Amino acid sequence: MAALSEVEGHDSSEVKLSMNPILGVKNLTKKFGGFTAADDISFNLFEGEILGLLGPNGAGKTTIIQMLLGVMEPTAGVIQYFGKNFKKYREEILKQVNYSSTYISLPWLFTVAESLEFFARLYEVDDRKKKITKLVAEFEIENLYHKQYYMLSAGEKTRVLLAKAFLNYPKIILLDEPTASLDVEIAVKVREFLKKEKSQYNVSMLFTSHNMAEVEEMCDRVIILKSGKIIAEDKPENLAKKITACQVELVITDDAQKAESFLTAKKVPFEKDRFRFIVSLEEKNIADFLVLLTAEKIAYEEISINKPDLEDYFLKMIELKT
Repeated sequence: MAALSEVEGHDSSEVKLSMNPILGVKNLTKKFGGFTAADDISFNLFEGEILGLLGPNGAGKTTIIQMLLGVMEPTAGVIQYFGKNFKKYREEILKQVNYSSTYISLPWLFTVAESLEFFARLYEVDDRKKKITKLVAEFEIENLYHKQYYMLSAGEKTRVLLAKAFLNYPKIILLDEPTASLDVEIAVKVREFLKKEKSQYNVSMLFTSHNMAEVEEMCDRVIILKSGKIIAEDKPENLAKKITACQVELVITDDAQKAESFLTAKKVPFEKDRFRFIVSLEEKNIADFLVLLTAEKIAYEEISINKPDLEDYFLKMIELKT
């Protein structure tokens, strides 16, 4: 039998390396007086992984990111990048890390060209002109190149900030709502760019978003925060599967009154809007329910079955933990 290295095209040391966290957070805590913004947070980010960091406003996402960037000092806990203590090797580590957020700004009076040149020099990018040209094209900001930053729209600023974030060929990038201000077409292109960076260069990303469909598309794993604590962590599809109830939507015109009486008598949870019924059922019980409707001679004109997704799980967890 061929060895793993012969089959996969790499040696066993590379396999082991890929299983080690490129970012490790252990017992991270941040207190402001009597308020705990991050409460004993522990997680790992692996090489080439996109990890979603989710939670309602005030959950602690921004506080965690600020500590990961060294902007804020933790009250307790340890942060390690590439197996090295962040506090001890901060300057060395930050050369390989970058950050983009819709909530930050570049120098107000600098042109886009001046800002990108400034940060390329700051990050000591060797081939800065080539890299800037590539990123300007990737994010379609050629027409903004000589505009001052304050003149840009929110979406244009977001694209410039994303270009800035990839200047130094980061191994880890922290992305806070990276597509929040973008129109649909540009948001799709940004997501495709991020996926390409992951697949071609094994870039690891910590990704926050309130767009659950985007999180499901982009993230390998997600962490859900509530009041500074981790309340769930798994692959998006696994979390969605933890909700077993589906919504069966039926349009019943001629037999609407009969259907309402039947559902009430059987104590089946439902909502009704004229002729549209939304029935909540366990997925395994849907077939039997439809057989019962037929037996009762209740005819429906339309039917759709909506299975739970990450957003359903997120909302349920936030509600349960409130």
